[in-house]
Amino acid sequence: MYGGLPRYLVLNGGRFLGPRWWHTTRFTRHLIADAAAINDAELEALLRYEWRSRLTAGWLIGVDRRERFRARIGDLLLASEVCYSGGAYCFALARFGTHADADILTAYLDHYLPRTDLHYDQPAALGALLSLDAHHADRFTEPGGLWDEWVKGVGRLGYPNYTPR
Repeated sequence: MYGGLPRYLVLNGGRFLGPRWWHTTRFTRHLIADAAAINDAELEALLRYEWRSRLTAGWLIGVDRRERFRARIGDLLLASEVCYSGGAYCFALARFGTHADADILTAYLDHYLPRTDLHYDQPAALGALLSLDAHHADRFTEPGGLWDEWVKGVGRLGYPNYTPR
């Protein structure tokens, strides 16, 4: 518990990323320590459960840069079996920071951006790809490209934050 909230809720909300939350330093310190302390078998167990444990595992893997989980994270991201955890997978891939990670994110975007009926982790995946390799992301972000088409499609689903340009 951090600031009265379970870790997964703090991670999912991102409030620890801003300086205004007074638990930020303490939470981040604990997250870094726990990421170093957890073993691979425990992380693998967390990745087999529901979204809360998968989200937490994704962040711990990313914080500690456990690149040996790259393929597993990529498979889970592409499968999109549960809600909320995809952003943590994208964070982990961005933290790894290699071309292989950009390839995984590109495969995800190739698969899910044409699906204008789905609002999954497309924004997190594109953000992670942009942070890794903006040139790699060009084909998604060009005017009239897959991103623009996805935004228009999601806008028709009634998501107020995704208004067509």
